Amino acid sequence: MAMHALTGFSLVSLLSFGYLSWNWAKPSLVADAPAEASEQPSAAPSQPPHIIFILTDDQGYHDVGYHGSDIETPTLDRLAAEGVKLENYYIQPICTPSRSQLLTGRYQIHTGLQHSIIRPRQPNCLPLDQVTLPQKLQELGYSTHMVGKWHLGFYRKECLPTRRGFDTFLGSLTGNVDYYTYDNCDGPGVCGFDLHEGESVAWGLSGQYSTLLYAQRVSHILASQSPRQPLFLYVAFQAVHTPLQSPREYLYRYRTMGNVARRKYAAMVTCMDEAVRNITWALKRYGFYNNSVIIFSSDNGGQTFSGGSNWPLRGRKGTYWEGGVRGLGFVHSPLLKRKRRTSRALVHITDWYPTLVGLAGGTASAADGLDGYDVWPAISEGRASPRTEILHNIDPLYNHARHGSLEGGFGIWNTAVQAAIRVGEWKLLTGDPGYGDWIPPQTLAAFPGSWWNLERMASARQAVWLFNISADPYEREDLAGQRPDVVRALLARLVDYNRTAIPVRYPAENPRAHPDFNGGAWGPWASEEEEEEEEEGRARSFSRGRRKKKCKICKLRSFFRKLNTRLMSHRI
Repeated sequence: MAMHALTGFSLVSLLSFGYLSWNWAKPSLVADAPAEASEQPSAAPSQPPHIIFILTDDQGYHDVGYHGSDIETPTLDRLAAEGVKLENYYIQPICTPSRSQLLTGRYQIHTGLQHSIIRPRQPNCLPLDQVTLPQKLQELGYSTHMVGKWHLGFYRKECLPTRRGFDTFLGSLTGNVDYYTYDNCDGPGVCGFDLHEGESVAWGLSGQYSTLLYAQRVSHILASQSPRQPLFLYVAFQAVHTPLQSPREYLYRYRTMGNVARRKYAAMVTCMDEAVRNITWALKRYGFYNNSVIIFSSDNGGQTFSGGSNWPLRGRKGTYWEGGVRGLGFVHSPLLKRKRRTSRALVHITDWYPTLVGLAGGTASAADGLDGYDVWPAISEGRASPRTEILHNIDPLYNHARHGSLEGGFGIWNTAVQAAIRVGEWKLLTGDPGYGDWIPPQTLAAFPGSWWNLERMASARQAVWLFNISADPYEREDLAGQRPDVVRALLARLVDYNRTAIPVRYPAENPRAHPDFNGGAWGPWASEEEEEEEEEGRARSFSRGRRKKKCKICKLRSFFRKLNTRLMSHRI
């Protein structure tokens, strides 16, 4: 109690006397920035717009104020209210797939990243033969900057953000680092430092909380660039991924919250919200705002065992239920033609590539091998979305469902394979889509075990589910038995998509990636010659696999079962 009192006193003192001495780029607990910031000169309207894409990590569907959350997000609420809320917006269930689809405009089956995430010790990264969104924008005259979490591979220097289209980079290459020390362990004793500036290890920046550090870097970028040059700024916050860490002043306001994990998580969300506030203020202060498009998106569903909430949606991070793939999203911009509204247009994370290229004055379409659509008219003007379906994924390596079969898929699809697709108002899942719980907000310190089992409806003897998402967004009424005609039609669409899939890229981990061989930090470790050998080895393995398919599956099944058990844990 004494500690709480002291904390309260220091907070009040800070609010009363300390604001003028603060670094303005640090998120604060006070009212909005001075009004004169919005009166700075803006770029000429005829210029291509500045694009600011803000991606949060593991933020649940319920974890924003305008969705009725118990977490305070005044900045996000205001920006969304003044812009366009995307309430039929889809992402991927885990980190790497969402980021890869954002930067390539392609489904996972078309990048070889349809299974799991890219792990730190794997010789794997976003395919080097594909033109990324920042590369495309560079061609159109944009300066491009990335701040935050990469998680798209780094085993070769060619895989780094600065080689994939970004002029500058400050952030982490792996998927899970300490918010202060930037250490990341990929198993017992396999630990290393992971904060990079450009292509160098940023040892000197250790000790600063990542959310604050990244917001400050964004402000520095804006202060150093003229608004006359179009800007693409990709801010991929580490927040609110585990580990659950937050500056003390943000924890204080949630001191009465009984669930400790939820309390820490809420503090992290509010800190991130105020970081977004300061980014918005910097855009106004330095003359970017009036010609800018700000996009906010989560990367996957919330991890309910680590404080997140997707209520009332079914499922969580790592699953293909709506709680894993329905995203938080909105667009805020003075350039919107119809503002202050909610859009029900179907939008997927792959759509940002052609949409933003189009805004920048370029062209990108299916002819370029993209799976995304230009949805700007749907967002800005309220027109119908050109998108009518979404392939959530087809993962041939995920654990096959015990009760799935080719016969159960009308002889055209093996329902043991994990897959999910949305066509119109219908959504089909096959295989094992992940734990299908409806998990209420965790306001208590602990739930009795029986509470967790009340609505655990996924049947262990089932491998096909069908839902009318428009009428049943919470996936409570399975219609697979009543509408076999729809099931068959959607299975046929899966077959069509699967014909276009490329082989899965999921190589074995290489011991040479250990940070001990790289000065104690995670970073590139393979040479170009080693990559050529790796590619030849993959080609030989694929050839042998075609001749000995059954044997290959037998050897890998146990291995991937263990890996995917880890995938579903809160550590990813």
